[in-house]
Amino acid sequence: MAQATTTNHRGTTTQNSAHGGQNRQRAIQHVQGREPVKSAIDYTKTSVAEVFGTNVFSRHTMRTLLPKAVYKELERCLEQGVGLQPHLADVVANAMKDWAIARGATHFTHWFHPMTGLTAEKHDSFLVSSGDDGAILEFSGKVLVQGEPDASSFPSGGIRSTFEARGYTGWDPTSPAFIMESINGKTLCIPTVFCAYSGHALDKKTPLLRSIDAVNKQGLRLLHLLGNTAAKRVTCTVGPEQEYFLIDESFYLLRPDLINCGRTLFGAKPPKGQEMEDHYWGSIRERVLSFMMDAEFELYKLGVPVKTRHNEVAPAQFEVAPVFESSNIATDHNMVLMEVFKKTAQKHGFRCLFHEKPFSGVNGSGKHNNWSLADDAGNNLLEPGTTPHENKQFLVVLTAVIRAVNKFGALLRTSIATAANDHRLGANEAPPAIMSIYLGDRLTHIVDSIITGTADSAIATKNIQIGVSTLPELPRDDSDRNRTSPFAFTGNKFEFRAVGSSQSIGWPNTVLNTIVADSLDHISTRIEEEIKGGKDLNVALQSVVKAVLTENDRVLFNGDNYSREWHEEAERRGLPNLRNTIEALPILNSADTQSLFEKFKVLSRDELLSRYNIMLESYCKTINVEALMTINIGTTMILPAALEYQGRLAASIVQTKNAISGLDLTPQEQMLREVAERVSKLKTNLDQLNAISHEVDEGDVDVLHHASFYQSKVLPAINAVRHVADELELMVDDSLWPLPKFREMLYIY
Repeated sequence: MAQATTTNHRGTTTQNSAHGGQNRQRAIQHVQGREPVKSAIDYTKTSVAEVFGTNVFSRHTMRTLLPKAVYKELERCLEQGVGLQPHLADVVANAMKDWAIARGATHFTHWFHPMTGLTAEKHDSFLVSSGDDGAILEFSGKVLVQGEPDASSFPSGGIRSTFEARGYTGWDPTSPAFIMESINGKTLCIPTVFCAYSGHALDKKTPLLRSIDAVNKQGLRLLHLLGNTAAKRVTCTVGPEQEYFLIDESFYLLRPDLINCGRTLFGAKPPKGQEMEDHYWGSIRERVLSFMMDAEFELYKLGVPVKTRHNEVAPAQFEVAPVFESSNIATDHNMVLMEVFKKTAQKHGFRCLFHEKPFSGVNGSGKHNNWSLADDAGNNLLEPGTTPHENKQFLVVLTAVIRAVNKFGALLRTSIATAANDHRLGANEAPPAIMSIYLGDRLTHIVDSIITGTADSAIATKNIQIGVSTLPELPRDDSDRNRTSPFAFTGNKFEFRAVGSSQSIGWPNTVLNTIVADSLDHISTRIEEEIKGGKDLNVALQSVVKAVLTENDRVLFNGDNYSREWHEEAERRGLPNLRNTIEALPILNSADTQSLFEKFKVLSRDELLSRYNIMLESYCKTINVEALMTINIGTTMILPAALEYQGRLAASIVQTKNAISGLDLTPQEQMLREVAERVSKLKTNLDQLNAISHEVDEGDVDVLHHASFYQSKVLPAINAVRHVADELELMVDDSLWPLPKFREMLYIY
């Protein structure tokens, strides 16, 4: 068969065959020929400590470069949340410019988090004409503090019209500037907020910062009420674990669905998936470890404190986890991490997939959001201590979190609602959509004792008896881990397991911070009222904590969240079960949600409505792209391969009958019938998907109705095409199948 010669994006000449299977075989050969890329650094000569933060305009760097008085003011801004005086901005800007240029930066950018869920940047040169045919390098405080990007091309959810282009970025001094390196240059990135000309927030950082302020205000109020007058600030801390897949670039480039949608729209389950449980925490392959170490090196330079790396449950799935940081910096660092991983993966011949469900039939990916509160002295407010039943500060904060999740569970569920996460939530790989809290036996016993008013001596901490004489006894934690719980207490923090792997953690943490601020406010008010009524502080505490726990204990559950029995029990308890994004998002329009965000000045009604519209629009666009890509791949790649195989079978049967008279060819004819029936069904399903896609009313002013159509009509039609195509994959001659198969992508790298 004739072959055409083409040149790919790397400048390599390849042969394109009409048979897709040959492209797959060439890809496999290419993968087998790859060697691990040598690490960018020799750690026998350079320690991690020397590398860490070298590309960050950190406090240490600022202390060295700034005048003492200026640094003191900036430090006060960072630690106490007070504004930086404008006249000091020029001094900071000049030092930042000199530092960046000395490290090779030629441009700077205001780096922000628009409502796309990604990051955005517009690069400007430090170069300025001097007016005498020369040039100077300049960077003023005014430019540092404020930029003016185009706001018309970013999602605004109706806040801005298309023709209203003006927007502003504003420097966020609480998140340090950093230098991003590329092959041919370096850019100074300045974390900023992003708002419209009207002042409305058009990003994910602004509401997050507002929610952090709300927690600080209400947290300090509670701590001072409890007698902790030394505390000057309460912060939210986060450690987001990041799951991801790596597949070889040769396979990726043969999968238009991965390129355009981030997930495979076709693909039969491989003979071996994850059922052997041999990938999780297994030995990391050398080529993957080379990628990991290279990515870690880049992250170390950017001050991202990555700590843990390991194989995850599914084949070709991995995880990286950082040390805890303030939630604002943790959010910025997580976005940087994803960008660095994508860029470094390509250097190693991989593609890094952050989609929540890139491969059907094996585990998807999440982003476990480990959240806690701390004061300015570094004390974790969710640290139980050795006697949690006697630790009043811990118990009050724990009670506040329990109330927050119970009262605003539906809103918390909405914070992780996306089309991609819908593929993952509720399966036996991720928590269900029902928000519940796991506390473990010891804390549950304490909570029950408080509610019933019985005297309690907490369950004693025990050692684990291993039964091997040469091994010591191991101290056992207060509770086991419950991986089925969407919101589990894990020693000194809560793990919000339902966050999607491709999501910015900015929005889930904005919601979490705000609902906890509300509960801190609620509990503080009730304690104050009890004290005004003449009660002693400890008596008031006991009364309020008991009452609040009694009112909100329905959300506590230590069992198997995957089980049908729990779903039935949750329904009896009255816990909401918002099964998909379309059921969840209307919560943003509820009066309670609007009142909550307005009360703590996190989002105005208009800003909240804009996010509701943007999330629904994003859902529609995601499913629409998947529908168009399904039609494209099904029509131009899978159907032709299946038809060719059908033709070969038919020709073979005819030729055999002509050559051997009287031979019973019933099995072969049945084989042809089964293939032909599925080919017909595939064509029918493609036609139906195409017709349904054209039924979508793009002018529908009701965005929820529009999104509901995609969820109830278009998505099932996509799945119907996939179902029959995946059956054909298991029947059609392997040499004809055009798409790399799961058995190849997940195991050959």
